[in-house]
Amino acid sequence: MTSAALSKSGLARATGADRSTVSLILSSDDGRLPNAQFAAECASALGVSCDWLLGLTDRRERSADVLQVAMRIEEAARAPSDKSIYRWHEEARGYKIRHVPATLPDMLKSEAVLHFEYGDFLGRTSDQAIADMRDRLAYLRAPDTDYEIAMPIDALESFAAGEGYWRGLTPEERRAQLERLARLTEELYPSLRLYLFDRKKVFSAPVTIFGPLQAAVYVGRFYLAFRERRQVMELTRHFDGLVREADFEARHTPRFIEDLVVSG
Repeated sequence: MTSAALSKSGLARATGADRSTVSLILSSDDGRLPNAQFAAECASALGVSCDWLLGLTDRRERSADVLQVAMRIEEAARAPSDKSIYRWHEEARGYKIRHVPATLPDMLKSEAVLHFEYGDFLGRTSDQAIADMRDRLAYLRAPDTDYEIAMPIDALESFAAGEGYWRGLTPEERRAQLERLARLTEELYPSLRLYLFDRKKVFSAPVTIFGPLQAAVYVGRFYLAFRERRQVMELTRHFDGLVREADFEARHTPRFIEDLVVSG
């Protein structure tokens, strides 16, 4: 009542109850509980949940407020590093970051691939995309970086073959990208670790987990951003499961990519 700036009389007026009823409920020592309607009206007036009011939970927030705090929908820019992603990376400096990319990891893409993906018609110029990529690569080179990436094996195989989404990239551009990916994953190991999993055994939507602070699931135009600790922990366990099930551990990934270059 104090936090809601309500007196007993004020609560009585807000709920339509007699002041004597409010006083009786608040001062009762016999474990007497209010009826459901009165409890709901009190909770609404006080801005708390019924469960908290009845002593059934430690969380004061109402269900709608809990959901709003726990998950937000944020617009996703079609670029390697939009403002939200940049901010979340900066907030998570010093923590392990876990990432499942939508295609290839943006910070490891070649300029040719960035030009291919981020044309001017997408709202950001490809030159801006390249600048963003360089910023992210500098982030990976920082001494306190701990960055894990997990992605499907077939995503790399499809890229190497120029299939589907990647149709239109020349063989030379694909080869240069694979060589760059192999070089960087070897050069930046163990600060950066890229694991490859079989999508027939395990699956993941694109997601980035920023230490214990936040997780963001990419759904196209938006991120579903989670900050509630339990949700972040569940998504962390999901990612760690991808790593455990990976067919190629991070130290073996550069060799696998080199083999794709040779076979291509």
